[in-house]
Amino acid sequence: MSDIVSEPTGESEQARCAGKAALAAALTDARARTLALFGACEGALGPGLRVPCTPELNLPLWELGHVGWFADWWLARNPERHRGLQANPQAPRRPARQARRGVDADSLFNSSTVPHDHRWALNLPAADALRTDLAESLQDTMALLHGAEATDAGLYFFRLALFHEDMHAEAAVYMAQNLGFDPTPGAGAAATAARPPRTLQAPATTWELGRSGSGFAFDNELGAHPVAVAAFEVDAHAVTWAQYLPFVESGAAAQRRFWSDAGWAWRSRSQSAWPRYVRPARSGWEQLRHGQWQALDLGATARHLTAFEAQAWCAWAGRRLPTEAEWEVAAHTLPGFVWGDAWEWTASPFAPFPGFTPHPYVDYSAPWFDGRPVLKGASPATVPRMRHPKYRNYFTPERNDIVSGFRTVAA
Repeated sequence: MSDIVSEPTGESEQARCAGKAALAAALTDARARTLALFGACEGALGPGLRVPCTPELNLPLWELGHVGWFADWWLARNPERHRGLQANPQAPRRPARQARRGVDADSLFNSSTVPHDHRWALNLPAADALRTDLAESLQDTMALLHGAEATDAGLYFFRLALFHEDMHAEAAVYMAQNLGFDPTPGAGAAATAARPPRTLQAPATTWELGRSGSGFAFDNELGAHPVAVAAFEVDAHAVTWAQYLPFVESGAAAQRRFWSDAGWAWRSRSQSAWPRYVRPARSGWEQLRHGQWQALDLGATARHLTAFEAQAWCAWAGRRLPTEAEWEVAAHTLPGFVWGDAWEWTASPFAPFPGFTPHPYVDYSAPWFDGRPVLKGASPATVPRMRHPKYRNYFTPERNDIVSGFRTVAA
């Protein structure tokens, strides 16, 4: 086996090590995106901004308030923000800015204490009040950033607030697709060039799984450790519709033998025989995009698939999902490995790395070490500064509202 190899990449690595000027620009950009996406929600949903209470959705007003509350909680209201990872998450906070209006923001917007389904019963502030709060919050954030120490500890919570807002912006894009409106009017779908199936060969190696070194890291990424990876053959790109749909068209997707027990139970509960947002048409297949049915681009990456569907396709095709370590080896070391078209399901459970210690935002990772799969990569809704090959996404295997797909490895 070769020596341990690992490699940071691109704009996302720069964002994790961003100094004060770059952070200020990124925080401003993230806030502008948040407000633009919320504006699209207002235009599509009307002033009530009501959405169904389902596990896939959050109320747009709650999302807007939560983003501002989170930044305030960890920055403007956090007396230990300068201590970074050593900060006491329970340090007493001064009252939230909304208190002057008689609003208890902590009881409304703290995702750790306000259960998801309870949010529909809350008396949430109006949109204009929340926009005012966000403007004041960003102003406070910029003032604090100006006086912060330019160290990883001094900038930790600014980076955390930035990436947190980016994640919620991506969730807003998922919600728009779910509810059938365009979150970015004027941006059409680009045609995809034909992608003939192609595989890449990775030699045996010892890979450093996890992040080490300077800059920002999420707590579940830390605990870098060597992992022996045998030689493997991996798809150069995620599975396309042209590859996936024969599994459905042939009737194989309706056969129990290709599904895990959990996957078959999910399929039995499903109300459609087709993958989400696609259906057979008079000639070929159609895709539901922003509430409109249009011809499906068979050369495009197959998206909005559950982990169960990915696993079943692999069983049918005689392939398997890559492990998290295999995916990273390929992303870092194999020329021609294309990623970023979809979050990609892996065969690895979301679990702590050796020596895991939760960061001050203690509910970011620890509550979700329950066996759900790791997803790697990024989606078209992921901003470039979040597209890091060390990033570990994690959703439960039945989720197909997210922009999820998969690639395979030779079994």
